[in-house]
Amino acid sequence: MNSNSRTEINTKKSKKVIFFDGVCNLCNGFIDFVIVRDLQKRIYYCSLQSVTAKEIVAHKEQLINHPFSTIYYYDQDQLYSKSTAILKILQELPKYRFISSVLLYIPPVIRDRCYHLIAKNRYFFLGKKNTCRIPSVKEQSQFLY
Repeated sequence: MNSNSRTEINTKKSKKVIFFDGVCNLCNGFIDFVIVRDLQKRIYYCSLQSVTAKEIVAHKEQLINHPFSTIYYYDQDQLYSKSTAILKILQELPKYRFISSVLLYIPPVIRDRCYHLIAKNRYFFLGKKNTCRIPSVKEQSQFLY
């Protein structure tokens, strides 16, 4: 991607972007899951380690405090994190829309406890890569760098 990818997300309110830990195997597995099911290619992906992520969302206090400890979802000028981000992402996938909508009724404090337990142990159980994910040629148009 060129430098236009950074300004593009700032000017288009409808852009949907998942910010994820690019070296986390669990996170990359979730991204693979979404890519296969996002048939309309409405969602974009950006590693939290990228320049674009730092420029776009660095002003958010939650990212400054915990930059790689969670997944973030940017949609309609809103930035969601943790379990809410996961469920909002799943709402974009037709087969998961209903169940994710129901799960959003569970209070975030309960959902996020489960999320934290998984996030805290993600490297232990599934490991991590030495470098960030490199998208395939087919995926490149959906990734922001």
